[in-house]
Amino acid sequence: MSQTASVWVVLVVALLAANLPFLNERLFGAIPLRTQPKSLAIRLAELVVLYFVAGGVGLLFERRAGQIAPQGWEFYAVTGALFIVLAFPGFTWRYLMKHRH
Repeated sequence: MSQTASVWVVLVVALLAANLPFLNERLFGAIPLRTQPKSLAIRLAELVVLYFVAGGVGLLFERRAGQIAPQGWEFYAVTGALFIVLAFPGFTWRYLMKHRH
């Protein structure tokens, strides 16, 4: 896979992972919960875990392409902010739009 394709795959994985907690009522999209609907705290915890999962996918691609570049706190601050921005459509759909029940 080319480096450009790897970047796009990581961005798509991050977009899907960022919106997954807000688009379903299961833990990580697979494990049913007793409490319905999920609380915001559970959704935010999922968001943090999925941030690291998406980062792991990026790390795998980077390792496959060659040497891994060292990252400081700035890298994690920027990618965390980007991940939160990518989660905005799911958050908007879940909490800011009116749903008919």
